[in-house]
Amino acid sequence: MRITLIENFRAVFYAPFYAASALGAYEQEGLEVVVKPATHTGGGFQTPQEGEVSWGGPLRLMNTLDKNPQAGVVAFCEIVGRDPFFLVGREPNAAFRLQDLAGKRIGTVSEVPTPWICLRHDLRLAGVAESGLQRKADGTMPENAAALRSGALDVIQVFQPFAAQLQAEGVGHVWYASASRGPTSYTSFNTTRAFLGREPDVALRMCRAMYRTQKWIATRAGAALADAVADYFPGLPKHALSASFDGYKALGVWNRTPLLERKGLEWLRDAALAEGMLRTHFRYEDCVDMRFAEQVVREDPPALGPG
Repeated sequence: MRITLIENFRAVFYAPFYAASALGAYEQEGLEVVVKPATHTGGGFQTPQEGEVSWGGPLRLMNTLDKNPQAGVVAFCEIVGRDPFFLVGREPNAAFRLQDLAGKRIGTVSEVPTPWICLRHDLRLAGVAESGLQRKADGTMPENAAALRSGALDVIQVFQPFAAQLQAEGVGHVWYASASRGPTSYTSFNTTRAFLGREPDVALRMCRAMYRTQKWIATRAGAALADAVADYFPGLPKHALSASFDGYKALGVWNRTPLLERKGLEWLRDAALAEGMLRTHFRYEDCVDMRFAEQVVREDPPALGPG
């Protein structure tokens, strides 16, 4: 069966999705999966149509359900279970606390909303007043990286490969890995409940393909993953990819199974409620269907081959 898989946007932390395609995981499950870019990426959620699955954040999914409870969208396989963003400062700060951001010139992510929503909730829980920050909210990550290099900013919020590149240049130091807060549901396979009802075998096969890919990634160094997905990142040196992947693996950013943890979804929901982005206090079951992920975990299929 042919399935259209909607790519949220191109990002290093989405490497498991690219690996599944590059290593033939879907073909081994008898699926023809065609990846296409989303028509919009900022803060919206592209509701999958007939024969479509998307990957993206459960926060976008909850936002869609909040606006339209009849939308029927649901997450059925999680791939990124922790926040992949970092705070990178100009000076070393091995004993960093969130309170250290007071008075600092900080550039936060402008391209998508979730990183700042999550960091703002970290600050809220730590009792750090946003009014104490000198926040630049409208810069892109490349612009903020340039501002860090020039000294125009003290600390920036970025994902990989920016953090690894700034470290390698000796002009940036990781102060805080957002993954260290613990589970935060970040990226899942999403579709409609109607699709899962019509095509349960397809959902099962997609979960199995991803689980076998997750097992492959878990047993290999970042260099092997960089070799597998390098074509998705033309112009980015393999050593930067490899360093980024090793860092993400060490932080547990990528799930080792397709199961979406309840704690991670609830933390994300609470952050969005506190932000005023959501009105509805969603239950886990309102947004998640783990039947197929649970089945493939019970099956315990082997990892993909060498690829």
